[in-house]
Amino acid sequence: MLSGTVTVANSMLKQAQAANNTCYIIVKNEADVPIAFKRVINPQFPLQFKITKADLLVGDITGKVKVEVEINNHGNVGVLKEGDIFGAAQGAFEPSSGGILVSADKRTGMPKFAGSTRGDFFRTAAR
Repeated sequence: MLSGTVTVANSMLKQAQAANNTCYIIVKNEADVPIAFKRVINPQFPLQFKITKADLLVGDITGKVKVEVEINNHGNVGVLKEGDIFGAAQGAFEPSSGGILVSADKRTGMPKFAGSTRGDFFRTAAR
């Protein structure tokens, strides 16, 4: 069936490989309906994957498919929360494709800055 590699952007690699994370490789049909997925607990990247018949949610795959990835520590696939990492392969693939590169290069939520609140606009404006 499908096979390939999941990579993670260098800036997110440490978070993606943190303990108790789960990587979900999701296969969707042309109508964006999930038809297969694979779950990898405590992933290490780059991650080689192979989607087999055992991973299918439907009887068989017809037509081209899209491959997406979600990495989180809350265990809910399809529900993006702050801090989750996600991405997708470029294009659509035949059901027997190999060498698919799925890039996890996006993160939900706003980055949090450490340090003092000195210079914060709202604190300054309230004085």
